[in-house]
Amino acid sequence: MSPRAAQFDLDRQVAATHKRFVKAMEERLGTMPAETKEAYFVILTKLVAKLEGGDKPLKEIMQEMMAEAMTEVLQMIQS
Repeated sequence: MSPRAAQFDLDRQVAATHKRFVKAMEERLGTMPAETKEAYFVILTKLVAKLEGGDKPLKEIMQEMMAEAMTEVLQMIQS
């Protein structure tokens, strides 16, 4: 497989996995407790805002999100 074909295939797999993720989360929202839904929304909102910015590499965004999401996750676990 050529590098270009491999990249296209990977892009396709990422898009397909993203669609599966969205579907799985939509199915869970109806049964998710309000507190969990709020924490998920906070994390998701931060991630999307960072991705929309486009000025940072994905690696840097992921490092920031690990630190920021950890606070939300720990609060959810402890409650």
